[in-house]
Amino acid sequence: MRKVILYIAMSLDGYIADINGNVEWLDGYDNEDSYSKFVKDIDTVIMGNKTYRQIVTELSPNEWIYKDFTSYVITHDIACQYENVVFYSGSPCTLIRDIIESEGKNIWICGGADIVRQLMSDGLIDIFHISIIPVILGGGVRLFADIDKKIKLKLLKEKVCNEIIEIIYERLK
Repeated sequence: MRKVILYIAMSLDGYIADINGNVEWLDGYDNEDSYSKFVKDIDTVIMGNKTYRQIVTELSPNEWIYKDFTSYVITHDIACQYENVVFYSGSPCTLIRDIIESEGKNIWICGGADIVRQLMSDGLIDIFHISIIPVILGGGVRLFADIDKKIKLKLLKEKVCNEIIEIIYERLK
């Protein structure tokens, strides 16, 4: 069965974006080996509109970097710029439930924090693959803000590479 995987980087103090919503603090921290291994087992990427806009305006304005996957952008602003990008205005939980019923590889939750919160509340994230970047931001977009229940996890793997601590947890059912 397909797994739903949160694969994301956060600062040591738990933020995925700074106080202005930017991620340039990630520059200089390369975890390409981990990413290359991870994407071999996925075929679907899910993200919110802020993450999508950040990719197409700042991170990769000239090319859709996830062209090898089917990408879903959860938004009420429907404006497709790239092939294999589906704009979805419904609940992320409904979308995930529909996708996991179909054949395919694993599903990557790319961001943002509100989508993560909703999926966690419904018990829909199976694996938490988090890269902790050695930066303290002191404020911004917190990854695990306003989670409404306790979620128990089992450590599957930990690794240190290029000053990044990578941890992989599985949600206990």
